[in-house]
Amino acid sequence: MVKLAAKCILAGDPAVGKTALAQIFRSDGAHFQKSYTLTTGMDLVVKTVPVPDTGDSVELFIFDSAGKELFSEMLDKLWESPNVLCLVYDVTNEESFNNCSKWLEKARSQAPGISLPGVLVGNKTDLAGRRAVDSAEARAWALGQGLECFETSVKEMENFEAPFHCLAKQFHQLYREKVEVFRALA
Repeated sequence: MVKLAAKCILAGDPAVGKTALAQIFRSDGAHFQKSYTLTTGMDLVVKTVPVPDTGDSVELFIFDSAGKELFSEMLDKLWESPNVLCLVYDVTNEESFNNCSKWLEKARSQAPGISLPGVLVGNKTDLAGRRAVDSAEARAWALGQGLECFETSVKEMENFEAPFHCLAKQFHQLYREKVEVFRALA
């Protein structure tokens, strides 16, 4: 049984639900923050995720970062050397989806020379009548960027675990590939 540790950057525009997603994941669905509080700087959420069919687990250190440009200089230091990325947008806000490109570029610049596994998460699917971002468009963009794509409603506690389980599995796969490389060298 192996326990790995991965630094996960949670990125996206303000008010897309990054903090709510991290908090509800940490509490296994027991805690939904009803009032919005702007994240200033960074919050850290830690949770261990079992990797199916392996007996192994990945401890995700989820760095929930401020979405405001005002705090972007501070992010450079805090975002150094990420292992996985969780990009979040609001399905009712097309600009938040369009800005995922800049968040992805910023995150990848912190991990030069390595492939940064990640997921794209469309949040607030409970607001279906106000949807502005088509699921197929988001999925196509994510695939083009090498990201897995998920949709969730943190408020309704729907599908909030899947992105993090996917990240743990992706990170574990990278670990397995490195182990195989070292075995081949021996």
